[in-house]
Amino acid sequence: MGTDFVHPYIPNSVPSIKKKMLDEIGASSAEELYAEMIPDRLLLKRPMDLPEALPGELDLRRHVEGLLSKNKTANDYISFLGAGCWQHYVPKVCEIIQSRSEFLTAYAGGSHSDLGRFQANFEFQSLICELLDMEVSGIPTYDWGAAAGNSVRMASRITERRKILVPRNVSPARLQILENFCGSVNPKNAIKITMVDMDTETGRVDIEDLKAKMSDKVACVYFENPNYLGVIEAEAQEISDITHDVDAESVVGVDAISLGVLASPASYGADIACGEAQPLGIRMFAGGGSCGFIATRDELSYVSEFPMRLVSLATTSVEGEYGFGQALYERTSYMARENAKDWVGTTTALWGITAAVYMSLLGPKGMKELGETIIQKSNYTASLMEEIDGVYVPYRGFFKEFPVKFSKPVKDINEFLLGHGIFGGKDITIEYPGMGDAALYCVTEMHSLDMIERLDAALREVLA
Repeated sequence: MGTDFVHPYIPNSVPSIKKKMLDEIGASSAEELYAEMIPDRLLLKRPMDLPEALPGELDLRRHVEGLLSKNKTANDYISFLGAGCWQHYVPKVCEIIQSRSEFLTAYAGGSHSDLGRFQANFEFQSLICELLDMEVSGIPTYDWGAAAGNSVRMASRITERRKILVPRNVSPARLQILENFCGSVNPKNAIKITMVDMDTETGRVDIEDLKAKMSDKVACVYFENPNYLGVIEAEAQEISDITHDVDAESVVGVDAISLGVLASPASYGADIACGEAQPLGIRMFAGGGSCGFIATRDELSYVSEFPMRLVSLATTSVEGEYGFGQALYERTSYMARENAKDWVGTTTALWGITAAVYMSLLGPKGMKELGETIIQKSNYTASLMEEIDGVYVPYRGFFKEFPVKFSKPVKDINEFLLGHGIFGGKDITIEYPGMGDAALYCVTEMHSLDMIERLDAALREVLA
């Protein structure tokens, strides 16, 4: 495009306006303006090979839709993928509420610009606490991994110890995030992660290895329930007891939608609970739509270590009316800045509001019915798959997800399933080499009997 081109989607692209702005700051060109920030060695030094611009909105829309049509989504194919981002049904009212301008555009601000956002945040915190059987929660953070990372750092500060134990059956992606949160440019400030073995017979934490690695230097044990392989940690209370014997913290990560049928973290001794709220009415967005939460008991030792903002309730001068504000704001990085104990910036508060809508819609009975449906469908799918020659389901006692071992490479099986309009399970052959050719399958309320039978028929065909 020539230098006189006015871009319809880029502000201030009118040449005369650009020149006036550059003259005002004393720069002859945009390149001169950025010269101090972008080293010469990083410059391309040739025109970019770009297609001709499409200034017409209709032409651009058709072009982009043509590109997007090459993708196949979980709406086009039957999906048995999970492993951290799951397909659940999203009631329309969740999307309607989250699109309201007072929530959608209210990124930050104080009580003067609240417009109900603080109350909506408070409702999310309250409902998450009820689900987890905890007393205090904060505005959500990026995702489960970030929540887990912040949680173990909280435990390290509370205990003044710098070692944590993590089982090998946690999510490999979350383990990488934990390593990132626990690392430090100053070795003295780093938190050491020690891995605890997985019992290969059950898929659960190896209790004896946990006991062997426990010491009075351990700040916390972080484990997931259900774990990455979908297996329910039946010895969760024992894990917490072993942890508490050395005055360490029990930190549990959970998939929030499982708590309609599984025991709450607090009931088996968790001191800090964290996890993912994406299943609670939040659509999958290119692997996103993530919403991490943290919850604890209402004790100052815990509340003072929360890195995120806490919205709290207060009475007003008018009897029967309440106001909403931020509790212990001075402890946050927003107030303490570089002197803060931890740092949290952008949150996923909008998804927290969406999750609050979902939880309030279902209520305890709805969450229980949903959990029972998921358990029934996932176990039925596993039982069908086990009847196929060349298929073995190694573990029982799972929720929603379960690993499947195959007699053929998972890559070949998944390519075949794609030809039948099915996304097969996530290939975990590299993550868990001891299982051989294995995939992690996810079954939710979204899977009808017909979908499950189509998977069964396609697997029988490819493994014949």
